[in-house]
Amino acid sequence: MSRIFLDYAAITPIDPMVAKEMEKVQKEIWANPSSLHHEGEKAKNVLEEARIKIARILHCRANEVFFTSGGTESLNLAILGISQGATLGKNAPKVAPWEIPHIITSTIEHPAVLEPIKYLLKNKKIEVSFITPNEKGIINPESIKKEIKQNTVLVVIQHANNEIGVIQPISKISKIIHEFKSHNTYPIIHTPYFLVDASQSALYENVSLEKLGADLLVLDGIKLYGPRGMGILVVKHGTNISPVFFGGGQERGLRSGTENVAGAVGLAKALEMAVQKRQKESGRLTKLRNYAISKILKNFPNVSLNGDLENRLPNNINICLGSVSQGDTLGKNAPKVSPWDSEFLVIKLD
Repeated sequence: MSRIFLDYAAITPIDPMVAKEMEKVQKEIWANPSSLHHEGEKAKNVLEEARIKIARILHCRANEVFFTSGGTESLNLAILGISQGATLGKNAPKVAPWEIPHIITSTIEHPAVLEPIKYLLKNKKIEVSFITPNEKGIINPESIKKEIKQNTVLVVIQHANNEIGVIQPISKISKIIHEFKSHNTYPIIHTPYFLVDASQSALYENVSLEKLGADLLVLDGIKLYGPRGMGILVVKHGTNISPVFFGGGQERGLRSGTENVAGAVGLAKALEMAVQKRQKESGRLTKLRNYAISKILKNFPNVSLNGDLENRLPNNINICLGSVSQGDTLGKNAPKVSPWDSEFLVIKLD
């Protein structure tokens, strides 16, 4: 019996062309790019070429691109780094709430966003406003507008949700943030910064800084048919961010640790291929997605679709199953206790 892998929202296989590029680098460019000898300089040049290629795709400066180990590290670095680097100005009042930085996020963000925020909140280092989306999973930009205040240093919103696939109105949120900045007379004139997690959407949407209006942007190789353990944090010039761990001072002091040259090359190639295939692949998957949704809703009772249908990633279907017996999902001989009881239903599409 053949199996079909339907969890590409969690991870994608490495594209053969990406693997080929990485294999070549691993064989020929294996030296430490921080070293001063010829081999190290050669590795450094290859690393910077990958950085420049990514910067051109994302419409940012090369020195705004920082390589990390993945989306989780990028998000932690951004959130912790911004909260630590937050400066409320010499003339800021010495009485709460101004002494504590304020962060705005949503209740449906990835754990890599919510957990560092909870950590900061638990240690009373920040105050937080959690925005609840509507019944379709969409965040109302006006909800964020109501929460922005003088000590807001960061707004964190996913471009597309990793569970229900809903695409958020990022550009509208960015406009609201920039309008606040333009009228803000408080000493921290450059905040709040806007952090966008585009890990889930980069295959299907334009995620350039110019398009999204973000100050910080996160991408992850495992969502792009790219290398494992490789991510990007884009930090717009002038953003006040501090490192959260220390060592050799790589990545312009923000992210210490010997750079993964092969991973950077692979990630640049994966992102390049994503842009090339984006339009055609999005169209193909959207047709398949809509067909599958229509068949599921038509043929199975007590089934509902989670999230908005229109503002949705092409590769995402998330449904709630009503009353489905264990026999329908696992068969008569299925174990009585299983993590799969309410996870999978075999569906035949015409």
